[in-house]
Amino acid sequence: MPRTGRWKQGQSGNPRGRRPGQRHRITVLAERLMENDASDVVRAVIAAARGGDMAAAKLVLERVIPARRGRPVALKLPSLETSADLVAALASITNAVASGELTPEEGQSVAAILEQQRRAIETIQLEQRIAALEARSA
Repeated sequence: MPRTGRWKQGQSGNPRGRRPGQRHRITVLAERLMENDASDVVRAVIAAARGGDMAAAKLVLERVIPARRGRPVALKLPSLETSADLVAALASITNAVASGELTPEEGQSVAAILEQQRRAIETIQLEQRIAALEARSA
C-alpha cells in the first residue's frame, strides 16, 4: 500500500525551522510571569533558609557557591621530549592515583593531557621522517 501524506519522504513541513535566537513561547510567557515576583521569591527562599529550611539553604548555596568541577593538580612529571618519556609520566600518574594523591578522575584527566602531548610528539617525529625520506629521494 503506497504511503500517503502531506509531505514527501525527506521533505520537512517547516524547511526553514525556528529562527536562530527565537525562544519558545512558553519560556517567554513563564519569564514574564516571574519577572515581577522574582525578587519576592528570592527574598522568601532566603528567609526560609535563614529559618532552617535545608532545601531552601541548599538552593541558595548552589547559586552562590556552585559545585567545584575540579581542582588544581600539582604533580611532578619527568620531562616529556619523546614518546618514551610518556611511559615514565604515566607511571607517575598511576602511582599518584594508587597512593591517593590523585583521584582516579584526576589521573584520567592528566593522562588525557599526556595523550595529547604524545600525539604532538608523534606528529613532529612523523614530519621529520617524511622530510628525511623526501630529501633522500630528491
